[in-house]
Amino acid sequence: MAIRLYKSYTPGTRNRTVSTFSEITKNKPEKKLVKNKHSCQGRNNRGIITSRHRGGGHKKRYRFIDFKRSKRNMIGKVSSIEYDPYRNARIALINYEDGEKQYILQPRSLKVGSKVIAGADVSIEVGNALPLEKIPLGTAVHNIEIKPNKGGQIVRAAGTYAQIVAKEGKLITLKLPSSEVRTINKNCYATIGQIGNIECNNIKIGKAGRKRWLGRRPKVRGVVMNPIDHPHGGGEGKSPIGKPKPVTPWGKPALGRKTRKKKKYSNIYILRRRK
Repeated sequence: MAIRLYKSYTPGTRNRTVSTFSEITKNKPEKKLVKNKHSCQGRNNRGIITSRHRGGGHKKRYRFIDFKRSKRNMIGKVSSIEYDPYRNARIALINYEDGEKQYILQPRSLKVGSKVIAGADVSIEVGNALPLEKIPLGTAVHNIEIKPNKGGQIVRAAGTYAQIVAKEGKLITLKLPSSEVRTINKNCYATIGQIGNIECNNIKIGKAGRKRWLGRRPKVRGVVMNPIDHPHGGGEGKSPIGKPKPVTPWGKPALGRKTRKKKKYSNIYILRRRK
């Protein structure tokens, strides 16, 4: 992936960067693998805003991704690399031997014409999916299952990968992109390689309108609101927060307060917390 730079013709193009989309080989998605998805704009079933600053944005269609790698021991060939509006990684369309087509997350260096396969005894090559116990130590993996046969749930963002650190009994120790070290069942599947589109973190939005295209409405600081709208609001001129610690609009401590449950079931599997 390459990044395109703009000259400062307008304030919106100053410091603006976009992807060149040079790796994209097909513009329209596979019809049977997409669906229309209604935008709830941050509202719940009663129409009440439960997630602020959402709404608008360009119309999108959801692509079904095979996170489970359900086609086991069957060779598939990459027919195209496509854009997915719901994620920052690219997706690859796989044509299997039986004629079925599936989308998977595109690993780095996977190109059109490459062959992939999922199974317990397949080779250690980029794009192949295996149980964690069959993958050698030090291998970079992504799209990792937390529970067997549930489908990949972690390490799915562009440019990310986890590393297999140790194996002991029924558990495999992984170092995740967040620097967290945790154990996972040895029967969980993972895909070999690092996810592509690694330079997406270097993209700069450039202007507020581009955020609106993505479905994000403007955010307003609490200190500039009225007291009825936010605990930080009120005062004359540029006033400080006026509380011992920052809080959310609903009065809960914010900015540094840990929100993870102290008795969460997965605590026993985490060997070192993320920083």
